[in-house]
Amino acid sequence: MARRATNNPRQLRSKTCGCRLCLEAYPDPERKRRRDCIGSWQARYRDPTGRQCAKNFPKKKDADDFLDDIRTRVRRRTYQDPKRGEITLAAWWDLWWPAQPKVRPTTTNRKLSSWRAHVKPRWGEWKLCDIEYLAVQQWLTNEVKGHHTRRKVLELLRAMLRDAVRDGKRIPYNPCTEVVVESPPKKHPDDLRPPSRAQCALIREHLPMYYRPLAVFAEETGMRWGEYTGLRWCHVDLDACTVKVKEVLSEDEGKIFRQPAPKTEAGFRTVPLTPEAVAAVRMMVDRWRPARTQSAIDSGMHPEELVFRGPQGGLLTRHNFRRSWVPAIQGAGLAREVVGENGRTQWWPRVHDLRHTFATRCKDAGIPEKDAQAVMGHDRGSKVTWIYQHAGEEVAADVLAALAPSEAGVRKLRAV
Repeated sequence: MARRATNNPRQLRSKTCGCRLCLEAYPDPERKRRRDCIGSWQARYRDPTGRQCAKNFPKKKDADDFLDDIRTRVRRRTYQDPKRGEITLAAWWDLWWPAQPKVRPTTTNRKLSSWRAHVKPRWGEWKLCDIEYLAVQQWLTNEVKGHHTRRKVLELLRAMLRDAVRDGKRIPYNPCTEVVVESPPKKHPDDLRPPSRAQCALIREHLPMYYRPLAVFAEETGMRWGEYTGLRWCHVDLDACTVKVKEVLSEDEGKIFRQPAPKTEAGFRTVPLTPEAVAAVRMMVDRWRPARTQSAIDSGMHPEELVFRGPQGGLLTRHNFRRSWVPAIQGAGLAREVVGENGRTQWWPRVHDLRHTFATRCKDAGIPEKDAQAVMGHDRGSKVTWIYQHAGEEVAADVLAALAPSEAGVRKLRAV
């Protein structure tokens, strides 16, 4: 093992000191003479790569303590270069973002939006080593609006700082690990209940004739918007009354594109078609005569293969369908404005609520939860219960009938 230097730490010569050695290094006849040197002490060490580093201290004892600590951390391989954590979060983003794995375009654009709109304006000029837990928690609670937005913004910032810890320990710990996002505001079951089948029929009466088969199909299959608007004729088997979900259409920043997989792995599934759904498909097939070919996903949209299209034969977009949907729910007398958790106002019922109606119908029909899970494309069956099957007045009426039976049926008890 190499012998340690005897002059480490060493005292540096100072232009303000009047001792003999400092005057020899920096002559100044007017400087007041001193016996003891007041120059700083420099502690020198080598990092794990062998590069020599140094740090100055006002006292020799502080320099000795620092050297003892740093040599121990280098030997135990827990050393971290403090300069690596002094880069700004914006500079770290430029290094971190290109290294991220490729995901869905919608996920990529959501992360980019979170960075540009929330994280960069607030933390972009901060150094990694200066970001602290309490500052992040206060910012997230008081400045970022909306539960869903808070959750996604925290997810991005936490991942960035987590990888900063992994990357040669730029920072000793992740300050976002313990940051929490409060639970979303609670809603009354009346605000969560999907439209009934009678209400769906009333809405269809106010829809243009062209869109009625689409609404029937959505209600009868429980499929997602991107799944039935991206349904191709080659994936439909009317003899077996089934549809295979193999790809979807997604829309992001006004651009529609094909995706080779549904929302989750469970999204690859076979959906049964009721007679009403079969009739809706036949009506659209008779109108457009879609091709049975199966084009490659990267070859373009190929609207000639789609079952459901826009009135002009092109792609069906949410924006165009909404122009007919909102007047229809208003004409049916069902529309009401609902304030979301981000403060934005939206109309109830949504098109997506037809999927909730299908799930409630499955529950009322006594279909096992695992079967409803498979048909709707969920990873876990319990999610069907948590999200879609909302109790209503009919449940309260059933409980009341059980607790307070009629006089003709059961004799009432008399209090003693």
